Amino acid sequence: MDCPCGSGQTLAACCGPIIAGERKAPTAEALMRARYTAYTKVEMEFLLASLHPDHRDEHDADGVRTWAEESEWHGLIVVGTEAGGEGDGQGRVEFACKYTYDGEERRHHEDALFERHDGDWYFVSGEPVKSKPFVREDPKVGRNDPCPCGSGRKFKRCCGAN
Repeated sequence: MDCPCGSGQTLAACCGPIIAGERKAPTAEALMRARYTAYTKVEMEFLLASLHPDHRDEHDADGVRTWAEESEWHGLIVVGTEAGGEGDGQGRVEFACKYTYDGEERRHHEDALFERHDGDWYFVSGEPVKSKPFVREDPKVGRNDPCPCGSGRKFKRCCGAN
């Protein structure tokens, strides 16, 4: 069975041993991938255990379980990482995942902070990543402006004609 995290490995070779406690996550990204997989497999104990001890009192176990059980998970994309390697004490992983909840396809895009505590990686917090606004590189051409193709005609009568 392929690992839900999208690594291309089997579950048994990728996130399975981390979730089962047989192997520690070597990097922040590996822990993030295991946490995503835990959501898809409704592994609530791992999700709590991989949460930084200082933040466990904020954990809404019932809400997390409902979200995990009632969602259909469609995939994970790791957008980027900052630090979080085997020799680091802290790291960030930006990721996005798609899922269907309550009949509606949704997307979750997050910048997550991870820290080492007593040698193990833990999830500390996550901030939603907002979509960046579209920024036009070229100046906007109005309907009555000269066409930028150089024809000498108005844009609406040249390249802007429907």
